[in-house]
Amino acid sequence: QVQLVESGGGSVQAGGSLRLSCVASGYIYRDSCMGWFRQAPGKEREVVATIHNGYNGYRTTYYADSVKGRFTISQDSAKDTLYLQMNSLKPEDTAMYSCAASSCAGIRTRPDNYNYWGQGTQVTVAS
Repeated sequence: QVQLVESGGGSVQAGGSLRLSCVASGYIYRDSCMGWFRQAPGKEREVVATIHNGYNGYRTTYYADSVKGRFTISQDSAKDTLYLQMNSLKPEDTAMYSCAASSCAGIRTRPDNYNYWGQGTQVTVAS
């Protein structure tokens, strides 16, 4: 049974930073994908950043254009934790952020590519 638990959300002023964490239990990291998605009220869930851990240990990442250069996805396998460092936050980054995971053969960017989801953590950026 895979469980994902997010933390680190909160309210910040525009230009501020937050770091989200997602602790995974019951999950195997090799040849797998994990990612951060977000959903704002009245909008569809969208990809923020994803990471693929290849069977050979090679790791690749993907970022939505809207967050490139501001957000960084990382993973600490020893701690079973996925991170999202968010800098230079903007009001349009306000959303519920969710962590997701799945077995996969390459980078995956669509929500329906993922089998396991956390409950989410709210990020609110004030102007």
